[in-house]
Amino acid sequence: MVNLRLNGVDVQVEEGQTLLEAARFYGIPIPTLCYHEGLSPYGACRLCVVEIGSDPQKSRLVTSCTYPVEEGLEVRTHSTRVIKARKMLVELLVAACPSSKTIQDLASQLGVTKVRFKPRNDDCILCGLCTRMCEEQMAAKAIGFVNRGVERKITTPFDIKSDVCRTCGACIYICPACQLRCQGPEPPTTLCSGCLNLSYPCLDLYEDAQCYMDPCAACLLKEAEEKKQKREVKTENENKEF
Repeated sequence: MVNLRLNGVDVQVEEGQTLLEAARFYGIPIPTLCYHEGLSPYGACRLCVVEIGSDPQKSRLVTSCTYPVEEGLEVRTHSTRVIKARKMLVELLVAACPSSKTIQDLASQLGVTKVRFKPRNDDCILCGLCTRMCEEQMAAKAIGFVNRGVERKITTPFDIKSDVCRTCGACIYICPACQLRCQGPEPPTTLCSGCLNLSYPCLDLYEDAQCYMDPCAACLLKEAEEKKQKREVKTENENKEF
């Protein structure tokens, strides 16, 4: 067993597990897009990032789906830095493919209320789910990545019809860009926000989330603090009157 510190709590996990598997074992939800339990981890979407390191000045963000557990490692899954990174990544994903229901649901889950980037309406977000599904589950290898940078895309060898493709539809089934949002193929707005969850109010007072409910409606520390401040101001004004 491997001993590590997860969100301030000392835990034990099996050797060989990833940080994502360890967090989910202890009931801590971490959003993912390119990750699937039946496929090898890829780390392309970066949504599963967590913060590792005991010193905030030297800590770093890593993809929890690919990072293995280490003895004595300190992990923070819902710090302010992590939440900001995830929201930024979701904004970029929404701008790339605003018609995807999967991505819109992630935006609502993370409390993203605006997108600061121009929508591109791409047909692919390069998550690699379809290529891994075709190779690892269907044993076909009919599609794959070609080119690099902005020219990177998924296609068949030499851009011609593949002889090994069985037209099983597994690539379409698992593709998040193929899951159209509720408003149809031509939505009126970039963001749907139809299932918008409450954001973590405790992040305004602390560096880390204080609970991991989804949506986060249990702590409500911000509201409690505001009420406390109002009571203190009221008491102070009453004392001045006397």
